[in-house]
Amino acid sequence: MKQTGTLYLIPTILAEETADQVISPQVKETVRHLTYFIVENLRTARRFVKSICPELVIEQLTFVQVDKDTPAAQVQASLKPLLEKGKDAGIISEAGCPGVADPGAEVVKYAHQKGIRVVPFAGPSAILLSLMASGFNGQQFCFHGYLPIERGPRVQALRQLEKEMQQQSRTQIFMETPYRNNKLLEDLLATLHPDTKLCIAANITSPEHEFIQTKTIQQWRGKLPDIHKQPAVFLIYK
Repeated sequence: MKQTGTLYLIPTILAEETADQVISPQVKETVRHLTYFIVENLRTARRFVKSICPELVIEQLTFVQVDKDTPAAQVQASLKPLLEKGKDAGIISEAGCPGVADPGAEVVKYAHQKGIRVVPFAGPSAILLSLMASGFNGQQFCFHGYLPIERGPRVQALRQLEKEMQQQSRTQIFMETPYRNNKLLEDLLATLHPDTKLCIAANITSPEHEFIQTKTIQQWRGKLPDIHKQPAVFLIYK
């Protein structure tokens, strides 16, 4: 029986020029021996691989893009080299850990269905790092991904998250597309109770620009940071 390849989950950086600090030697050694990658974004994945293994010739490597719009049949097809040729592969997200708020999860799902060995590596996760730094409940928490774009549904979602947080003592974690960060902050201050605590975690792991602070909604009023176009995670708790 032909042996299948192994699918490695390769964490990448959250902030520019931090690979030496947050990417382990084990990850670098694994990438050094791979020639096939399934990635969320071709450009950033190639740049990341070159940054941690500069000796590799990018043109000799194969990168297949799987993003949120990739059809299921194409996602499954990305695993053919592992099934038919026994080739090992690495999944690379655009930022952070693959499979967590990331389309790579679909690849992993099919890998398990096909009996492919899946090996995750430790690396930076904006969700967990922000939770660690927030001072909020780390025993019970829920990540909600991106909230609705339209203001009406978004305000309704925020009220529901606050209600669940109060009733279940559960930290609520969510994100926004960076260019809409400031608009979300305005809605948070206008919608949530003054005593609700909000943690803003932006540019996580960046040596120069990291911003992580927890205050009540009342304390944030008039003192919001400008995080326009900056990657950020938002957490609320009581």
